[in-house]
Amino acid sequence: MGDFEYKQVIIFRKDLNLSKGKISAQAGHAAVSAALEARKHHRNWFKAWLLEGQRKIAVKVKNEKELLKFEKYAINLRLPNALIVDKGLTEIPAGTITCLGIGPAPAEKIDQLTGELKLL
Repeated sequence: MGDFEYKQVIIFRKDLNLSKGKISAQAGHAAVSAALEARKHHRNWFKAWLLEGQRKIAVKVKNEKELLKFEKYAINLRLPNALIVDKGLTEIPAGTITCLGIGPAPAEKIDQLTGELKLL
């Protein structure tokens, strides 16, 4: 895994107890939305990440408060990010914040923020 210089991390709220299908759908939203932010504001990071194979890591936090803390840190570090808010069509109420996509960005920058989080 040392060959990857760029990555994307998706942080999920563990307190929601989402089904595997719902987690997959939300991960897709976070990955695409954050990648589009990177493409818009950090084109070189986006291109390099695409060429490397689009590395993604899924991690977890306890709750919404902790997730929002990571969003704030990502913004302060100027990392592309996307907070995902559910429309409420299936498992959870409309307006529920489910996850946060960060990157693609240089792995060392993302690791400063998320390196201590446990895998999903």
